[in-house]
Amino acid sequence: MTAGTGPVLHGRDVELALVRRMSDPSESRGGVEPVVLVAGGPGEGRSVLLARAARDFPGAAHVVGAPRRQVPWSAARALLDALAPSGAAAGRAARLARGPGGIAAALAALCPPGRGPVLLCLDDFPLWDAHSRAAFTAHWRTRGPRGTGRIGWLVASAPGRPLPAADAPVVRLPRLDRTSARALLADARGGRVGPSVAERLLDEADGHPGVLVETARRLAPGVLAGTVPRPPGPLVDDGALETVYGGLLGALPADGRRLLGVVARACGTPDAAGGAGGDRNRTDAGTALARARALRVPTEALDGLVAAGLLHRHGDALVFPDPFLRRAAACHGDRRAEPDRRRDGEPVSGREPRQEGDPVPGRDPRRGEDPMPWRGPRRDGSPRRDPGLPDPHDRHRADRLGPPPAVRARSAAARGRALLTRGFAALARGPVMDAHEAFLQAAKALRDREPAEAADARFLAMEAAWAAGDVTACLAALDLTPAAPGTERAFAEGLRAALLVRPDRARAPLASVVASGSVRDEPRLLLRAGSAALVLGDVTAATRLHGRALARARAEERASLLPRILEHLAYAELRAGRYARAAHAAGDGLRAARATGQLNSAAHQHAVLALVASVTGDEPSVGEHAQRALAIGRPHGLAQAVTLAEWALARAELGGGLPAQAAARLAPLVRPGPSGGHFALRMLAVPCFVEAAVASGRTAEAREATEQYALWAAFGLDRPAPAQLARCRALLARHGEETSRWFGEALRRHDDAGNEFERARTLFAYGTWLRRRRRPGEARGPLRDALVTFERAAADGWARQARAELRATGAPGTRRPEPSALAGLTPQQRRIARLVADGATNEEVATRLSLSPRTVDHHLRGVYARLQLRSRVELSALMAAAER
Repeated sequence: MTAGTGPVLHGRDVELALVRRMSDPSESRGGVEPVVLVAGGPGEGRSVLLARAARDFPGAAHVVGAPRRQVPWSAARALLDALAPSGAAAGRAARLARGPGGIAAALAALCPPGRGPVLLCLDDFPLWDAHSRAAFTAHWRTRGPRGTGRIGWLVASAPGRPLPAADAPVVRLPRLDRTSARALLADARGGRVGPSVAERLLDEADGHPGVLVETARRLAPGVLAGTVPRPPGPLVDDGALETVYGGLLGALPADGRRLLGVVARACGTPDAAGGAGGDRNRTDAGTALARARALRVPTEALDGLVAAGLLHRHGDALVFPDPFLRRAAACHGDRRAEPDRRRDGEPVSGREPRQEGDPVPGRDPRRGEDPMPWRGPRRDGSPRRDPGLPDPHDRHRADRLGPPPAVRARSAAARGRALLTRGFAALARGPVMDAHEAFLQAAKALRDREPAEAADARFLAMEAAWAAGDVTACLAALDLTPAAPGTERAFAEGLRAALLVRPDRARAPLASVVASGSVRDEPRLLLRAGSAALVLGDVTAATRLHGRALARARAEERASLLPRILEHLAYAELRAGRYARAAHAAGDGLRAARATGQLNSAAHQHAVLALVASVTGDEPSVGEHAQRALAIGRPHGLAQAVTLAEWALARAELGGGLPAQAAARLAPLVRPGPSGGHFALRMLAVPCFVEAAVASGRTAEAREATEQYALWAAFGLDRPAPAQLARCRALLARHGEETSRWFGEALRRHDDAGNEFERARTLFAYGTWLRRRRRPGEARGPLRDALVTFERAAADGWARQARAELRATGAPGTRRPEPSALAGLTPQQRRIARLVADGATNEEVATRLSLSPRTVDHHLRGVYARLQLRSRVELSALMAAAER
């Protein structure tokens, strides 16, 4: 079309000046036709810029967009029609364009020297038909001196697409700045936009001019002005994006449009290694293509989407360069899915969908011809059929033979990949036993067709069952076929032996898996080797292998794996007693899990952070993280995360001087059987339970748990276990000499265990026992050593108790609590403390506050623990100091 009056442009002054200068044929050197590329996505002002340049050009100018149908030479014919004075001239030019002279001959015929300079603006060039694109690209790459410099080219292309002319300058259209976007909004809506609505629109549109204008156009006048309440959800909805990006998506071939929608909906979902897609605009290529095959969407269009700049490849990931395009492709694909399936020959319901590569009856997929010419009638008029297929009229024979083997194999593989996709979704943010079942079914479907994928599916099923704490399901998933590769078979055999409590049979195969990690660079295999090291109790190797897996995943930009790797790394750091490192890994993992929508991984990260906070004495953080973990873990069956969260709450109670409450919370976790805690954590929590149970008078339960712990410690799968067992025996000893001997044994064992925090807990327990035996001089050394370690580990709750015990020994230099510490009490605790400081007994306080004496005693013990006090006298002194 011939350009008329161009629209007003906001924020494009620099780009427009560059276009004017570079597209003017009079500026060309030596008569060479200049080609200028304008790179911008839908709605970013690309077409408006071309129209404005055409208006400003001194002479005839034409803007040609991509025809709606991908007919060979349709785009070239549209351009020649715009230039030709008549249809006959256009027809002659079109024939010239296809001949030896190509585009140059056609242009020479339509633009003779006397016509004057011409500016040709080609919009949506990546969406032109392949024949036209190839012809124009060849023309630009081989253009030479023409002696006239009469023709200029503005070619609009999507960002990221390979340039049609390698040496052509590029004018890129960035998003509008805030000032320009605000001016565009005011101009589009005549200034009738409320301030708060305008700011929200500017935030959500993120400088995209098309999205901003279309969203504002769709809003009701009252909502836009701010006089009517805004609807819930984002203002930039799918309808606005459909309008802005609908032209681009509608011009794509059906297969390309459907594949783009599948990739868009796969973004943020788990990949084939068990993680989720990268960020919300990224997904693992293998996962997306597997989902496309499962949905019977041909994947051959991927290269075209990448070439057009609609998708980018980053290693194994597919990335949407434009987040709005991802959203538009997802909703566009959902809306058009059923019509596309009908048009492509796939039945919508009622029978097995057509597989990728299956011929459509009556049509050759390559040439559009009948693929089976023998279906024509015989000479006698009877119909012919393929001799290799069952006779459709022979119902008995068709039922007996069923579909051909190749079709059955393809169907099984497609079902398997669809089940894999379902399992990934459940593993990321659903009930984990649903994921376990989906992965098992996927393994069965893929067993004969794709044995490697089937083995991975079984390992994923095992991981889901492990998270659920179901030993039987773990064993069922590890029942691999003999054809499994050596490392995978060793991992399966080692885990089976460990789950059956046969560590002597588990060590050799798992050690071989750990050793294989030293020569592997694949994050998935490093993760497996690190898991084997954790089962063996080798936390040093586990942290090293998981650290390498993390580095590789980040280097390869495989963000979908990060939450899973960081989850394992945080757990390894916990086992090593390095709580600050565990908190750092869990914090990173939580952010990665939120970014990729992996709720189940986020629950585990919350549980780890709660356990770390229970060590540092940050009680509000313990409660917050534990409750978040439990809110996800309980309904999703995450026994591992739930056990960690409950353990964290119990440790905070024990560190706060509430052993009875801690023992009551821990008792179910250390109980064997399906009603107990997670099988891999049950024994690790026993020392904490024994300490709380002994302090609260549950000695018989503590003794029984200690004997079970002794059997497990003998397996050698946890380095601190022998030292912690000796501490448990010291706490349960009936005689002073026996207690002293067991504490000495525990401290000797700690020297080789490598967990300084657990050693400090043993020192604290020993020092407390010595002080209560009226041996304050001997108690000061262990208590001081424990205090230093607690302070180094930022374990404030334990450090408060150690200072209080030291002060009770009369040790010089121990600090008394400051009056400001009273601010840390709850309102109820402050009321009770005030009455006790005034001399009231527990019964009198209970009467005054309408509480039971037991509740008063509970709150008072919490006051003593929080303020590091040992008596009512110290509490009275502190309250008096606070009132001065």
